[in-house]
Amino acid sequence: MNDLIPLSQAHCIARRGSEHRLSEARVRELLPEVPGWELAEDGHALTKTFRFDDYYRTMAFVNALAFMANREDHHPDLGVHYDRCVVRYSTHDVGGLSENDFICAAKADALTG
Repeated sequence: MNDLIPLSQAHCIARRGSEHRLSEARVRELLPEVPGWELAEDGHALTKTFRFDDYYRTMAFVNALAFMANREDHHPDLGVHYDRCVVRYSTHDVGGLSENDFICAAKADALTG
């Protein structure tokens, strides 16, 4: 990934194999670019809770996120509730975090911006 392109404007590419798993140093480098996202599962996942005023707005976000995930071919795990959506990214094919997780986290943030 070119560091000159903002994460929210980058696109996911297929990443398979542990050679695409981000190092702890690279994760710490990218984390400030996705404010509010937290490391989970011993650094193997990114999570964030998005809060909304009501169910309609929550579902609008979920539907927009689903559209983006389909376009990028990188899909989050979701916990959908009345006034919030918990989003979790991890790349199973690399056994942890990949650049795709950070790209999609930034794109998810852009949906609410």
